[in-house]
Amino acid sequence: MGLVRIEGIHLALPLKKAIKHASYERTVSDSLIVRVTLEDGTVGFGEGVPRSYVTGETIETTFDALETGEVAQQVGSPSDFVDAVARIASIRLPSIENDPRGMFGNAARCAVELALFDAYGRRFGQSLSDAIRQLLTGRSYLRSTPGPVRYSGAITANGARKERISSWKMRIYGFHQVKVKVGVSGQDDPARLRQFRSILGRSTDLRIDANEAWSADELLERVAPLREFNPTALEQPVPHLEVERLTELRPQLGIPIMLDESLCGEPDAHRAIDSGLADLFNVRISKCGGIAPTLRLINLAVEHGLGVQLGCHPGESGILSAAGRHLASNLVGLRYLEGSYDRHVLAENLTAPDITFRYGGWAEPLSGPGLGVAVQHAPLERMTVARRELTP
Repeated sequence: MGLVRIEGIHLALPLKKAIKHASYERTVSDSLIVRVTLEDGTVGFGEGVPRSYVTGETIETTFDALETGEVAQQVGSPSDFVDAVARIASIRLPSIENDPRGMFGNAARCAVELALFDAYGRRFGQSLSDAIRQLLTGRSYLRSTPGPVRYSGAITANGARKERISSWKMRIYGFHQVKVKVGVSGQDDPARLRQFRSILGRSTDLRIDANEAWSADELLERVAPLREFNPTALEQPVPHLEVERLTELRPQLGIPIMLDESLCGEPDAHRAIDSGLADLFNVRISKCGGIAPTLRLINLAVEHGLGVQLGCHPGESGILSAAGRHLASNLVGLRYLEGSYDRHVLAENLTAPDITFRYGGWAEPLSGPGLGVAVQHAPLERMTVARRELTP
């Protein structure tokens, strides 16, 4: 059962409010949606979130990466789901292979990989969880059965009044973990964290994300006044070009360091491990190239005693939310989990049913063939900016 068609779609998902951090501010989230069609007419959908400031990708470069990828040839004609999973997990794109950091094309690879898992899952009556469990066979961090997960909340940089309201919402909604964006110009981070602590309480696990905001030379000075609020992790404190400085600075900071923008492919992971740059990895399915590459990064972290956050891209649709749910539901030992913010972030979603987490951040594993969610035709058409028929 081979692949006969790949269509790339530029989708603009409207956000309920602007998402702001030290690197970027956006009111619309641009996604690459890939629709694949198998020989028998079975259709599958996948999503990638190209961000030029993360992996260097744009919508156009993702189209180009898939155009030259010879995906149909790599997938061939799987005889069953097990065969399909093995073939899909092995897909390679030239743009990634030729990039020293192994990341230029990751959003494209993620989108087509998820679309294929969705299509072949529907064709053979299997779920993405079944694929993940096959890929994790024998791993110590594979759950015995898919189980419920608990997501963390996030407070973006929105001004004192809005942040105070967000803090109360986090407390009332029962989140046990909250991430706060720091490092935005003009904001008093110690005062902000003091306010968050006073509202959230001492028992809430509070972590901070600087999104490359600080130079290595100022890092110790910036972090020192934040330690009294007991953040459990500091995410990407310096720009990627200065990340090597964390070898010397990390032991002096007093807060565990998590890499994000500096962790996009396996070369990044090996560099971080060899140089002692981090205590935790933030893996995001689109940023890291899909389910199979993400699992390889998780395995490297586990093997070397590093913690793992399964993150997300703000504004991703229910397609990536579903992929993250399937992955998290099958893993033991995730330090932090982000995602499934759908109805809290998106003015309109692409998929049904609504899989947004419930009170306390709790959510159940997904069932059904493929991704377990359905792409809705009407919102797909409304939010489409451009389409491109791609050589399969």
